[in-house]
Amino acid sequence: MGLFFSVLLLIILVLLIASLRIVPQAHCYVIERLGKYQSTWSAGIHILIPVLDRVVKRISLKEQVLDFPPQPVITKDNVTMQIDSVVYARVFNPEKYTYGVENPIRGLQNLTATTLRNVVGEMELDQTLTSRDEINEKMRIVLDAATDDWGLKVTRVEIKNINPPKEIEEVMTKQMRAERERRQTVLEAQAHQEAVVARAKGDKEAKELAAEAESNAQIFLAKGRAESIRLVYEAQAEGIRKLNDAKVSEGVLRLKGLEALKDVADGQATKIYMPTELASAVADLGILGDAFADKKGIDDDTFKRADYRELKSEELKRKDNCVKKDTSKEGINAAMTTEDLNADLSVEAYTQGRSTSV
Repeated sequence: MGLFFSVLLLIILVLLIASLRIVPQAHCYVIERLGKYQSTWSAGIHILIPVLDRVVKRISLKEQVLDFPPQPVITKDNVTMQIDSVVYARVFNPEKYTYGVENPIRGLQNLTATTLRNVVGEMELDQTLTSRDEINEKMRIVLDAATDDWGLKVTRVEIKNINPPKEIEEVMTKQMRAERERRQTVLEAQAHQEAVVARAKGDKEAKELAAEAESNAQIFLAKGRAESIRLVYEAQAEGIRKLNDAKVSEGVLRLKGLEALKDVADGQATKIYMPTELASAVADLGILGDAFADKKGIDDDTFKRADYRELKSEELKRKDNCVKKDTSKEGINAAMTTEDLNADLSVEAYTQGRSTSV
């Protein structure tokens, strides 16, 4: 009897251990009792009644990434191309997922293909290539609404690849090349325009700077000339003032004038300039010569002056460096006249000195 109870207890313990079920995290079990939906087990430990209960389906509650194969799609402008999509979905109702459709993933795949054809069929090729976000959003809305009865939640839809026909790819390549060439031409034209504008601005600024520099140079030159003229006139005025302060006699001034005339009457001169004072002096000398010829009315001082001139004339002619072999006749006459005037002045000075001493 004791053995019977021991065996019975062992059998009950084995059945109890066999009835224990552990549901992992992010999973759930759908349980049926006697062929009818009983409950949904979430993560944790559960006891399954033998013979009466059974696990119908083990479902993952994680978000699933469903990569479907490419589907042939015809656009609005009758271009056939291959498009494959990726659908992100998760189970939010295990009961509907189990009993709503026979094969939920296969049904979602077919529904994705038909929805993709409907959405892309309303667009042209260029719009299809540039409106992926629009296509994704439209498909997500349609698929999410259609799979609610299947216990699926479509969270995201992405167009993975769009493969147009080869001839379309060639046309698109040519179009892309033409567009890039156009952009290159536009960029080169813009760069050339900017370079021309920059060069023109540089030339303008250079000319402005050159004109400003030339203006400043002219101003400085004018100021320099004005200052030079001012200094010359100040020097001349200072010289005149000093001459006035020195009280130069008329005889000294006449002597200086004769020295200047001597420089003018050198051998290279073709013209002789004779001041009015010298002309009057020459006239006086002519009258004096007539008086020597007549020997009438001539006093002792006049004879002394004539003797002095006669004695010194040859010596002065030899000492005059301005008189050369190739000196013209007019130059010799001018030099003689100058020496005569110097002799006259010397005689006069000698006479005045003698009379003063007496």
